[in-house]
Amino acid sequence: MKAINRIIDRARANPGRIALCEGDDPRVLQAGLRATREGTARILLVGDRARITQLAENEAIDLSGMTLIDPADSPRAEGYAEELFRLREKKGMTRAAAAEEVRKPLVFANLMVRMGDADGSVAGAVHTTADVVRTAIQVIGTDPAFKLVSSFFLMMMCEPFHSLKGGLIFSDCGLVVDPDAEALAEIAMAASDSARSLLGEEPRVAMLSFSTSGSAKHAAVDKVVAASERVKALRPGLAIDGDVQLDAAIVAEIANRKLPQSQVKGRANVLIFPNLEAGNIGYKLAERVGGAVAIGPLLQGLAKPANDLSRGCSAEDVFHVIAVTVVQAQDAAARAAR
Repeated sequence: MKAINRIIDRARANPGRIALCEGDDPRVLQAGLRATREGTARILLVGDRARITQLAENEAIDLSGMTLIDPADSPRAEGYAEELFRLREKKGMTRAAAAEEVRKPLVFANLMVRMGDADGSVAGAVHTTADVVRTAIQVIGTDPAFKLVSSFFLMMMCEPFHSLKGGLIFSDCGLVVDPDAEALAEIAMAASDSARSLLGEEPRVAMLSFSTSGSAKHAAVDKVVAASERVKALRPGLAIDGDVQLDAAIVAEIANRKLPQSQVKGRANVLIFPNLEAGNIGYKLAERVGGAVAIGPLLQGLAKPANDLSRGCSAEDVFHVIAVTVVQAQDAAARAAR
């Protein structure tokens, strides 16, 4: 079974409440309708009631299974504004400004997550990544286990022509431009958690470099080595190789030759790129040349789930991210209950 199908099945087993703040986009409405009909999520459409209703009528989309919430007339708006004021008062926000901000669907949707009225949010079909990520950090906040919010792609390689089968986590490919060793270690640990959650496998992490086990000397290699050592110290049971070249990370024969002491043994399911430039190029090569399906960018390191979309996304992309967000919410709830 494809990894994405396992994720969808998990979501259906316990569908969470997902806030969509771009219901005036037909792709988002179509994805919400599919998630509702298939029992993947309980959809909360946040936005201008008249615009969403008109679009649904134009697109022949039945809204009856979804909950439509307009921040302009919501009874929760006043309480949300007070919470936002409390959060941002030290940054200069006034109560009047908070009341205005809460009327923005993106802000309202994230406040729903913070206040426990939604289990996760999905945006980015219309909003920029910068707006989506900034709002999530400011409103939902970071997971206490991490100092950094980063991103990852779930890369699906399930076609007959793929020699490497299944799902992989690529990180960070969309957010942190040039992480230092400490930040790179955080990205690796968060990505390993994402792999365990979404792939249903123990993570096998490759800290990618142009060097394998010291074959090259450079400050860029030193950063990767330092990050790897930090992860090993903090997560001693985690299978991780670093510094390692891509071929030694994913081809067992090459790993045996280049890195006989490897913990991953050429079977990495988590690829950590040394910077955003490498990560962005890497995932797009896998997608456009290698024929992989890229789901994301997804966010990790937040206290509760909020995910980004590409503005070029399809309705199917939105649906997949909704399913991922439900599973992330399930895991966040399980951690909180421990």
